[in-house]
Amino acid sequence: MTSSILLVEFLLRGAAIGALAATGFAFVRSSVQASLRIAGALFFLSTIAYVVNSSHELRHMLGPYGGPFLLLSLGGAGYFWLFVITLFQDRPTSLPLFAPAALLTTVGFVGIATVPPVRNGVWIAHNVIELAFALHALYVIYDSWRGDLVEARRRLRGPFLGIVTLYVMIMSFIEIGESVGIQAWWYSLVGGGIMASFCLAGSFVFLEIRTAIFGRAEPAGPAPLDAPRIDPADRITLEKLSQAMDKGAAWKDENLTIGTLAEKVGVPEHRLRRLINDNLGHRNFAAFVNTRRIEAAKQMLADPAQSRTTVAAIAFDLGFGSLGPFNRAFKEATGKTPTQWRRDTLENGSPNPETSG
Repeated sequence: MTSSILLVEFLLRGAAIGALAATGFAFVRSSVQASLRIAGALFFLSTIAYVVNSSHELRHMLGPYGGPFLLLSLGGAGYFWLFVITLFQDRPTSLPLFAPAALLTTVGFVGIATVPPVRNGVWIAHNVIELAFALHALYVIYDSWRGDLVEARRRLRGPFLGIVTLYVMIMSFIEIGESVGIQAWWYSLVGGGIMASFCLAGSFVFLEIRTAIFGRAEPAGPAPLDAPRIDPADRITLEKLSQAMDKGAAWKDENLTIGTLAEKVGVPEHRLRRLINDNLGHRNFAAFVNTRRIEAAKQMLADPAQSRTTVAAIAFDLGFGSLGPFNRAFKEATGKTPTQWRRDTLENGSPNPETSG
């Protein structure tokens, strides 16, 4: 590679690193929730590390100081997956959510420690796992689209989905090609150009940290129905919503969607989204529905008369399609699994075991 081409590549990668560093710094310093700041910091750092580590010349220049860049870049797709989960599903960070990054990092170190031809096979496996997690992240963005109650974030999903899909496809094909021995002098240059383009484009979205998209450090609580700032028509709609959810127990319907609930209430879907988000403080429809389901589950689990009812039966009775989502939602809400909650509640004789004396 000639010096002029190498200079162009360094400039492109430098632009990508600069955009990522500025965006990441602004993101972490913003008022977004702690879980999202952690996931965002790891995502931006790992992407910077990948920009550096994917260049043979930069790796050579760093020498023994390139260890941290290598460590972060190996789990990059896992940190991207974590960022997507926390951003678009509003899920708090927990130890299991770091498993994808840990898996990719472990497989990467195995690839480094082995010798050809085993090494090539390990790196192909690493690239395939990366692609799988990236594709699952894209599926999460798409699948939770309709249930997103934040209009600004809903508009973000389309461009985000398209840009990331294109980036993942291009970079995965290049990496897999390199793993099977396909080499080209322009790989690194094109890679630098792709990274610069996508990182600069992404900075236009993320540098302007909007609370509407990323959330507040402390979620807003629900506004009372008699609050003077609520429009009279909205107050009537909220009362209808309360009747549908509480008296009508719409939340027990496993197939309940924002669309079907809007039909029950008699308002357009977009208006119901706005009302639930602005007045009730929920950022996604699943969380709104699960609030009632979890409260009902706590009462059932604390009832000695239902001590022989299985957790699975309770989950299905309350509208959960399977046990896994119920366990996850319950633990995120209470800090305990349903089984732990039941045991502690029945032993302490309190419906709120974590506060009993």
